[in-house]
Amino acid sequence: MNIRKKRFFLLIAFLTITIVIFAQQVGSNSPYSRYGYGLLSTPSLGASEAMGGISYGLRRSQQVNPGNPASYSALDSLTFIFDVGVSGHLARMNDGINQRDFYNGNLDYVAMQFPVIRHVGASIGLLPYSKMGYDFGGARSLSNIQYIETYRGTGGLSQIYGGLAWEPINHLSIGANLSYLFGNFTRSSVVTPVTTSALVGETRHMYTIRELKYDFGLQFTYPLDKTRSVTIGAVYSPKLNARADVNPTEMLYTGDPYQNPWLAPSQVLKTDTLQGADFQLPHTFGLGMTYKTGHILVGVDGTYQLWKAMKYPELLDDLTDDNRFNNVYRLNTGIEYVSDPVSQNFFRRIRFRGGLSYANSYTNFSVTNPETGAAEGMGSFREYGVNVGVGLPFHDYMTGHVSMLNIGFGYSRQQPDRDFMISQDMFKISVNMNVNEFWFFKRQFN
Repeated sequence: MNIRKKRFFLLIAFLTITIVIFAQQVGSNSPYSRYGYGLLSTPSLGASEAMGGISYGLRRSQQVNPGNPASYSALDSLTFIFDVGVSGHLARMNDGINQRDFYNGNLDYVAMQFPVIRHVGASIGLLPYSKMGYDFGGARSLSNIQYIETYRGTGGLSQIYGGLAWEPINHLSIGANLSYLFGNFTRSSVVTPVTTSALVGETRHMYTIRELKYDFGLQFTYPLDKTRSVTIGAVYSPKLNARADVNPTEMLYTGDPYQNPWLAPSQVLKTDTLQGADFQLPHTFGLGMTYKTGHILVGVDGTYQLWKAMKYPELLDDLTDDNRFNNVYRLNTGIEYVSDPVSQNFFRRIRFRGGLSYANSYTNFSVTNPETGAAEGMGSFREYGVNVGVGLPFHDYMTGHVSMLNIGFGYSRQQPDRDFMISQDMFKISVNMNVNEFWFFKRQFN
């Protein structure tokens, strides 16, 4: 078996194992992930994440960019790219009185990109779409009975994608991704008596989503001279209509079912199935632009998502189609600087990156005064982000290809717009390896 075949088999085996691992990642401890589909992820990988998450106008021959599938055709006919990223998170939550920290680690994504024929490139990979993970609650009382009510949830959506891009004429590229979107969700409310020996009650909702998703991209590059160019990119994802069975169950236990996962329910009070419940994901429109020279790249992206009035089962959150979701506006901007990308000096080839981002939440939340228990109406939050990072190059002087170890640091704040809501600060460190190899060249010797 030659070296190239061995590499392909190793990568296929790695991707298969990764799918199993990735599907079980949570990566969130936010109470805001209780609503909707959890916290949404952006399709920005490695270097683009450190530049604030820009992707629509980003067109590079040595970087995978599933945020705009039209970018795949930038790859030359001899190169194979393998990209994998991991991250660690610290989430700090504050309700104005109490503060609590949570730590998480994730395998973020796996992606590959390779040529098909002249002017046609392809990419496959595994990306997150959303993450759900929360565990919070408090003491309650009813008729002199003290109890602790805890809300817990796990799950999320992931997508396995495959995409093609074609450059029919110079400087114009079109592309599309076909993704298999999948995920399992579990939401529970657990009531644990404190002053009596009564059984522990749990109300649980479980459901699974499986659906196909489509993304279409366009990029046009206008060369200003030999080293300078402007690229404009656009992306559209149509609305997704999915159906899934929701299984609500009410059970009694002799102990906490999460602290004792082996514990079987002592009594099942209610079990049911809501068949064919409607789940919808929105139309998404994206537009971006980058300006690139031999030393600097600057870009800006804008995204608009039509979440308002998307279908979602009222059983899961007691909200309605009118007040559950908000249309989303997201803005990302970023910059990268390198002193000399072809220098013999390693330090002059290091890429320095930075970026900013802003978005509003796609979900609203039912707000309650914790002291009085009175309903305070609906609330939401806005998210502000700052990213910095470096790209450490590994230059293959025989082929001229450059692999990159990308290290990024991010900070984001979820700022609520109502009293009695929780503010959240997220600190993130990410490490991404972009392996860029000359796989499709027939060597004269090994």
